[in-house]
Amino acid sequence: MSLEEILKNKLGKEISSASDAEIYTALLNITKEKMEGMEHNTGNRKLYYISAEFLIGKLLSNNLINLGMFDEVREILAKNGHSITAVEEVEPEPSLGNGGLGRLAACFLDSIATLGLNGDGVGLNYHDGLFLQKFVDNKQYEEKNPWITDNSWLTRTDVSFEVPFKDFTLKSTMHDIDVPGYHQSKCNKLHLFDIDSVDESIIRDGINFDKHDIGKNLTLFLYPDDSDEAGHLLRIYQQYFMVSNAAQLIIREAESRGVDLYRLHEHVCIQINDTHPTMVIPELIRILTQQKGFNMDTAIDVVRKTCAYTNHTILAEALEKWPISYLEKVVPQLLPIIYELDARIRREFSDERVYIIDNQNRVHMAHIDIHFGYAVNGVAALHTEILKNSELRPFYDIYPEKFNNKTNGITFRRWLVHCNHELSEYLNELIGPEYMDNAENLEKLLAYKDDEKVLKKLREIKKDAKIELKKYLKHTQNIDIDENSVFDIQIKRLHEYKRQQMNALYAIYKYKEIKKGNLPKRPITMIFGAKAAPAYTIAKDIIHLILCLQQLVENDPSVSPYLKIVMVENYNVTKAEKLIPACDISEQISLASKEASGTGNMKFMLNGAVTLGTEDGANVEIHELVGDDNIYIFGKKSEDVIKLYETGSYCSADIYNNDPEVEELVDFIISKELIRIGDPMNLCRLYKEIVNKDWFMALLDVKDYIKTKEQMLNDYEDELAWSKKALVNIAKAGFFSSDRTIAEYNNDIWHL
Repeated sequence: MSLEEILKNKLGKEISSASDAEIYTALLNITKEKMEGMEHNTGNRKLYYISAEFLIGKLLSNNLINLGMFDEVREILAKNGHSITAVEEVEPEPSLGNGGLGRLAACFLDSIATLGLNGDGVGLNYHDGLFLQKFVDNKQYEEKNPWITDNSWLTRTDVSFEVPFKDFTLKSTMHDIDVPGYHQSKCNKLHLFDIDSVDESIIRDGINFDKHDIGKNLTLFLYPDDSDEAGHLLRIYQQYFMVSNAAQLIIREAESRGVDLYRLHEHVCIQINDTHPTMVIPELIRILTQQKGFNMDTAIDVVRKTCAYTNHTILAEALEKWPISYLEKVVPQLLPIIYELDARIRREFSDERVYIIDNQNRVHMAHIDIHFGYAVNGVAALHTEILKNSELRPFYDIYPEKFNNKTNGITFRRWLVHCNHELSEYLNELIGPEYMDNAENLEKLLAYKDDEKVLKKLREIKKDAKIELKKYLKHTQNIDIDENSVFDIQIKRLHEYKRQQMNALYAIYKYKEIKKGNLPKRPITMIFGAKAAPAYTIAKDIIHLILCLQQLVENDPSVSPYLKIVMVENYNVTKAEKLIPACDISEQISLASKEASGTGNMKFMLNGAVTLGTEDGANVEIHELVGDDNIYIFGKKSEDVIKLYETGSYCSADIYNNDPEVEELVDFIISKELIRIGDPMNLCRLYKEIVNKDWFMALLDVKDYIKTKEQMLNDYEDELAWSKKALVNIAKAGFFSSDRTIAEYNNDIWHL
């Protein structure tokens, strides 16, 4: 039976007369059935990739591409008067992640399956995700973001476990999402654990709920507000629930395969993605000693040879440290093991910087991972060097053999074929489709770097993507943008180290220049997309500033023809797929030494945007690949920034007081024009933060940033030269395929 006939049978009517929602449901069921009929990847060793986040995005088109069905489905729908894009719009986006960490985990699962490796993801089935972002009165408000419907990619299994907490035990239910590899005959799984007693009706007033009723709230939200003790405790409940289920699943599956648990490390590898799953280490030791008859020495030895840790940050506040008093309230059964692990480290080392429990009675989760795992990796060359030489130096001195680098990657199936059909089809025409299996083949594109016909076509493809984004923003936010303008885009989590505030200072600079009559050669559209954590006050103040600037510019007829500022509401994977193909200037402006890697920088590059960035994270490797002529680098280097922190010699007030140009930009935050539009409390608080603290040194780099961006806008006017830069970026993006990253993980760490 043909796919068209199967689709008609599923619909029970002609395709032409079906609604987009009916077609989506039918395609979902056809795809699920196909995947459920596929075998799971197998092997002597199995990977369990444990992560608090899996930002998987909508799955229909991605699964159709990987299963080799996408083109046929698109043709069938077009023949019957439907668009695959309209059908995609019906699908709710799974609320299972927040930013780069979760999106990386999703790309990794795709690549693990694509390389035919035996590996599954393990996480939690959040019902309402992070939150749905709304803008009201130029401020961010949070609402719940339910995504689970009766008919979804989730399949409830009969796997369940008892998870013991101090005062009660909860019974889990495991839900699976199939993960097909690209052009593979086998599938892997994403296992998401949940409890049946979760009650979404307890959510009120945005995303507020009773944080104490664990039986009803455990899997409601990703990263529940931890501005109070109840929020901290809920996070510990979530993390332990995740790892206890993971540990029990791992042992059950190992035993069902006939694995001798004393040789578990020969058959199982556990990748701990950031510090959230760290408790899997003491939990496995607990189960092995208390339920499987192991003595402590043997249990620790087996677990140490089974677990590997990925560090995603050098921000101290992001390396979790849980007070012992909190762990006593939630998981007292782990404390004897944690005390034992700490005692062993204290007997072996005299440097208190490497102890597991510090002098404030806090448990350092990353320290458990490093001491009691067998590999520690950073996620970009610069990041790993900073870990070894600075942030984790005492550990590197002890375990140099454990440390290694695995530069992040992205899956080209989603971030090129899925989100930029026109570009991927043109690349197929020019260099063939082999780059989908081996991304290094993109280098063949360099043969066309002086071909004016090809460069012109790339420009046309970019223009089409801009028109698509224009339609989308008009439809979703009733915002008009000019497709003939330069699209300057910064989309990522809102955090001071990513320096959206510095980009906002540029917007102020440009507004003032236009008011003075210094008009740009071409209009500029500045686009932001970001969510701020609900309790992150300054991040919310930065969003408020951007939204106030958006309104100010929009309502000023002397400025609005030349400058447009857009804050995309509820930025997520779906919106990224519209924004990235349309981008000219990719904003990667974090303070050097603070961004572990970034993956948005790779997605933009792959789609022909040119990077404006600091020498930070994977920008360093992008710079090495594309060369000085095809990237715009500004700002202080990481070693200079690290020295400023070490000596405490950075003072934003000095720059503000001694540089009239900087002072003028910062003062505008509390100008009459903005105070008239915005909330004086938010704007004044942000102003004071920048003048008196500026912890991530926006004022240090802002003038160089403005100068470099102005040069970039000037260079954009040479259309052929700019298109050549775009082509080189696409051609050199192959290194950043997550297939390459996963092959390195497997060769160096997992040995599947």
